[in-house]
Amino acid sequence: MDGTILVADDDRTIRTVLTQALTRAGCKVHATSSLVTLMRWVEEGKGDLVISDVMMPDGNGLEALPKIAEQRPGLPVIVISAQNTIMTAIQAAEAEAFDYLPKPFDLPDLMKRAAKALEVKRRANPAPSTAKAPSEGPKEDLPLVGRTPAMQTLYRLVARVMNTDLPVLITGESGTGKSLIARAIHDFSDRRTLPFVVVSASDLATMEGPASVISRAKNGSILFDEVGDLDEEAQARIVRMLDSFTDNAPRIMATSQANLAAKMESGAFRQDLFYRLGGVTISVPSLRERVDDIPLLAEFFLAKAERDGLSTRRFTGEALELVRAYSWPGNVRQLENTIRRLIVTSAEEEITRAEVELVLGNQPAIEPLQGGGDGEKLSASVAKHLRRYFDLHGGVLPPPGLYQRILKEVEQPLIEIALDAVGGNQAKCADLLGINRNTLRKKINDLDIQVTRRRKLM
Repeated sequence: MDGTILVADDDRTIRTVLTQALTRAGCKVHATSSLVTLMRWVEEGKGDLVISDVMMPDGNGLEALPKIAEQRPGLPVIVISAQNTIMTAIQAAEAEAFDYLPKPFDLPDLMKRAAKALEVKRRANPAPSTAKAPSEGPKEDLPLVGRTPAMQTLYRLVARVMNTDLPVLITGESGTGKSLIARAIHDFSDRRTLPFVVVSASDLATMEGPASVISRAKNGSILFDEVGDLDEEAQARIVRMLDSFTDNAPRIMATSQANLAAKMESGAFRQDLFYRLGGVTISVPSLRERVDDIPLLAEFFLAKAERDGLSTRRFTGEALELVRAYSWPGNVRQLENTIRRLIVTSAEEEITRAEVELVLGNQPAIEPLQGGGDGEKLSASVAKHLRRYFDLHGGVLPPPGLYQRILKEVEQPLIEIALDAVGGNQAKCADLLGINRNTLRKKINDLDIQVTRRRKLM
C-alpha cells in the first residue's frame, strides 16, 4: 500500500493502532482527534485517503463529507462509527462515503478496504462532486440497531438499494422490523418528500382499489404489507397494477413473513407477481440469529421508555443474562413490549432476574437458544444460517476473511457453553473440548470470554 492517509478519531487507542498498522503497510499517516484539524489538512491538499469517526469532539464526520468532496473531488473517505444504526449506514451512503465500517471493526478488513480506496483513487480521474448533505431523515430514532455482522450487512444493503428503482421484497419473522426497513428506505431516498402508501387487503378488495392506491402514491413509494396473505384476486390486481406503470412510477416494496417461494411452488402465490416483487430481497434476521444485539436493544428500549415519560430503570447483570438467553419468538416487538411491562411492574430502579422470570413465564416461547431445535442436524442448521448470511449481501460476495469470522462465531459460544457445563473449571473444559489447557486459556483471552461467574448447567 502506498499513499498518505488522514486518520480522525477521538479514541487515542484507535489512532495508535491505525497509525502503526498503516505505517507498517507502507503508508504515511497523519492522525488527529480534531475534525477542524482534519479539514485544515484536507484544505492544504494533504492525504490520499481519509479514515474518520462520526462523533468527534468538535463536529460530526458525516456532516463534513460534502465539504471534503467539494474541496477535494475524488478524495475517498472511509467512515468508522460506534453508532451502529441503520441511519449511520444510510447517511454515510447518502454523503457518498467510499465505505462504512461499524466499530468494533476488523483491522485486516479495514486495511483491505483502505488499499482498495487508494487504488481506486489512483485509477480515477477526479470529477466534480455530486455529494449531497446527509438527510435529516425521520425525527424518531428507529429501533433498527445492532452490531452483529448480520445487521451491519443489512444496513449496507439498504443503503445500496434506497435510491434505485428496483422493487424490494423484505422477508423475516413477525416483529423483526420489516415495515420499519421499508419506511427507512423511503425516508432516506430521493422520494422522501413524496407519499408513502401502505397497502393492505382491504385496499385491493374492489376493482377500483389499485387506481386509488396509484392516485394516493403519485411517484412516491407503495408498500404491500404481508403480501403473502393476499388472496388470488388481490394478487392478480397487483400484477395488473404493476403492468400499467409507465415513467415516474412509484417505488414498489413488499413485506412477507411467509416463504413466498414455497407458496409459489404450491400454487398459493402467483409466479408472475413473485418475480415482479423480488428485484432485491432483504432478509431480516430474527433475534435468535443476532443474540449479541439483545443487550444493545434492551438498553435502547429502556432509554426510549424514559424519554416517553416512564420511570428510569436498568437491568442487573443476571437479569440481562436471562433477557439475552430467552428465545423471543415475537422478536424486537415482543422485546420492547416486555421491557415496557418490566419498567411498570418493577419495584425498584434495578430490574432483577426474578422479575424478568415472572414476566417471561407468561410469554410464549419456542425452543431455548441452547436447545436442539426440531431435530435438525447441526451441519444443516449451520448451513441454513450461512446461506442467509450470503443472501443478506444481495448477490454481492461477503467481505474477505469469511472463514476466520465464521470460526470465531462458532468457537465463542462453544467455549462459553462448555465452560457453563463444567462450572467454569478450565481444566475440565479443556478435557471436554479435547484441547490443551494453555490453548483454551489463550482462546478465552482472545475471545474476551468472562469466566468468573460461570455456573454449571443442570
